[in-house]
Amino acid sequence: MLAESAKYDVSCASSGSARRGKPGELGSSRASGICHSFTEDGRCVSLLKIMLTNHCIYDCAYCINRRSNDLPRATFTVQELVTLTIEFYRRNYIEGLFLSSGVIRDPDYTMERMVRVVKELRTVHRYHGYIHMKSIPGASRELVNEAGLYADRLSVNIEIPTEQNLKLLAPEKDHISVYQPMKFIQQGVLESVEERRRSRHAPRFAPAGQSTQMIVGATDETDKDILSLSSALYTRPSMKRVYYSGFIPVNQYDHRLPALKQAPLVRENRLYQADWLMRFYGFRSDEIVDDSFPHLDLEIDPKLAWALRHPEAFPVDLNRADYELILRVPGIGVKSAKIIVSSRRFSRITSSTLKKLGVVMKKAQYFITCGELTSTSINEVHPEFVRRELTRKKPRRGFDESQAVLVFPE
Repeated sequence: MLAESAKYDVSCASSGSARRGKPGELGSSRASGICHSFTEDGRCVSLLKIMLTNHCIYDCAYCINRRSNDLPRATFTVQELVTLTIEFYRRNYIEGLFLSSGVIRDPDYTMERMVRVVKELRTVHRYHGYIHMKSIPGASRELVNEAGLYADRLSVNIEIPTEQNLKLLAPEKDHISVYQPMKFIQQGVLESVEERRRSRHAPRFAPAGQSTQMIVGATDETDKDILSLSSALYTRPSMKRVYYSGFIPVNQYDHRLPALKQAPLVRENRLYQADWLMRFYGFRSDEIVDDSFPHLDLEIDPKLAWALRHPEAFPVDLNRADYELILRVPGIGVKSAKIIVSSRRFSRITSSTLKKLGVVMKKAQYFITCGELTSTSINEVHPEFVRRELTRKKPRRGFDESQAVLVFPE
């Protein structure tokens, strides 16, 4: 029941921290990340993703665990949850713990019980596996600081990007209660870094940093609003990931919510792609979406959409261009761009070289020049022609084209 209640929180992924196991102690955590156990929709999650309780004092319109919903409720004791985690780990069911909770009594009461769980795992059972813990909005700084000493990553969910819409769907919440613990976590991380410079044995505070989650599609925010907020959050040194969760209509009776039959998964995917561009490709949020284009194009990825809007930046000469400009070519990723820059010191880059590197030539051919490449560049044809060519669906082989039914991905 409590695992089912926790499935709507997507803000957990790789560990981002390294902790070696020691003789006589239990578990270890690798910086390469943690995979997940199999959920109903086929995803793999080997974290025990669970709630301390699904009781909640709040009545948020978008939440399955809202106070006014008539559903079975349950609460773990601290010892029950500790025992469950240790026994599951020993049976090799899980590699780590993702601990969330509804709010019972008040934020500090709930947070104190969650901290007791992670503290007992670390100090009593000597558990060294990965722990991701949700920090309760409105919790005191003392409890957040204590949680950071035992959890690998802390997260506080923003949920709704703008204060106005948060007040509409969750009148008992505000952004101050969210940003305050975010600030406490950031200060704890920075203070820990300074202490470890003076002493390598100083305890680490939330070594995997913090993350947050926003619900997409429950309110009328544009993609520009969402990505602008994400960009601002990434300027904080401790913020590692912003997660985007397509709104799932679990409370269809509430007329404040949009009437959706399913989550906006395509929009969610485009937001993750745009987020990737900001984090690893050097794009600013206002380059991806702006006042003229406040929403991401659902038909093509954000990088290709930017390239089609800026044909003046192309074609890019791969044998001469800077790394940052090569990264902006559709079909070329970070790894391929680095290899191109290092390889061209020894020989010219050709189309055969690019194919060996895994460059998606179907996209890249319109935006580059190199060696013997003879394809037409975007400046010789209209961007709309390139768009049509890259989005044209080909019928499956073996079918009569006149009878074929093309299935478009959601």
